[in-house]
Amino acid sequence: MTAPPPTPSTPPAPLAPPPTPDPGLERWRLILGAPAEACTGPLGGEAAARDAALDWLYGRDPDLGRRGVRRGPTATREGGHGPSEVTAVDWLDDVHRLFPKETVERLERDAVEQYGIDEIVTDPEVLSRVEPSQSLLRAVLRTKHLMNPRVLAAARRIVEAVVEDLTRRLRPEIRRSLTGSRNRRPSRIPLSRDFDLKGTLRANLAHYQPEHRRVLIERPRFHSRSRRHLEQWQLILLVDQSGSMAGSVIHSAVTAACLWGLPGLRTHLVAFDTQVVDLTADVPDPVELLMGVQLGGGTDIARAVHYAAGLVENPRRTVVALVTDFYEGGDPYRLVRTVRDMAAQGVTVLGLATLDEEAEPAYDRELAARLAEAGAHVGAMTPGRLAEFVAEKVGRG
Repeated sequence: MTAPPPTPSTPPAPLAPPPTPDPGLERWRLILGAPAEACTGPLGGEAAARDAALDWLYGRDPDLGRRGVRRGPTATREGGHGPSEVTAVDWLDDVHRLFPKETVERLERDAVEQYGIDEIVTDPEVLSRVEPSQSLLRAVLRTKHLMNPRVLAAARRIVEAVVEDLTRRLRPEIRRSLTGSRNRRPSRIPLSRDFDLKGTLRANLAHYQPEHRRVLIERPRFHSRSRRHLEQWQLILLVDQSGSMAGSVIHSAVTAACLWGLPGLRTHLVAFDTQVVDLTADVPDPVELLMGVQLGGGTDIARAVHYAAGLVENPRRTVVALVTDFYEGGDPYRLVRTVRDMAAQGVTVLGLATLDEEAEPAYDRELAARLAEAGAHVGAMTPGRLAEFVAEKVGRG
């Protein structure tokens, strides 16, 4: 009996490729945390690593836990990625690897400002890895009194990087606003008092007529009024160095440095809390200036404004820009009286609730309103808008 031919073996069915994760569901899972996993499905690979990094930071917030967001009773962590086992250095390495730069800056800002993870700005190893940003510079300024010399040296890298970036972006805008003011009225008719007799004679000597003993004037010369008036202006920046004003302190230092050396404009920078410190001599080096500023403490605005009044040389050619949140710890009556006296003499007084790129102030509106009634211009400005304001005043002469 002949055996039947062997039946060819059936090849195994190919394995189905893993399902492609839905980016929308994955994003919601990262936002909401483990409690959302029943609806969104689990995370894997790099998404799971992102979730661990987010949970290290936001998982410590009890409010998020009560709302069932980020951490809930069913939340688990594999691989020991709990807040107590991952160091700030490990976490920074992870977020720099897993997230884009804009997200990294937000995470670092929240770590310092919202959750008080001070080792990000007090540990030299962490500082060597951190991405320089304005939020971290504010944190450095708030905590540098706690730093030893080794940590201060590492923190200086953040100060230098942020100051360099701000200066590069602000200097062209600020200087263009001021130097452009000289040409804002090119069609102005020259006035007789501006006539330059000596300059006109020198320019027209070639047209001297000896028989008539006279010079034909073909090219009259006039003095530049805008230049002469510009040389008489003072800008006095008074900056509150309480902790809430850190952003304005940074921008005030950089703004003063950008204005420094402009022909015809003398810039002063004065910081204050309960004491007044004239920082004008340090303005050319804003890094050293910021490393010397000490945020925090009380606030005596009246004392600072009184000091500024003593710097005024020509009231009608002076702008005093008071950068503060207007929460006065000194004598508010003295403050209002001094502002009223300066305004009556012709000083332009600006009360700025903030001086930074966001211009979103939080301030004592009652005192600010009293200063406005006394003659101050009260509001919030970016550094570029401050330069435009000064340029407009200078341009009017």
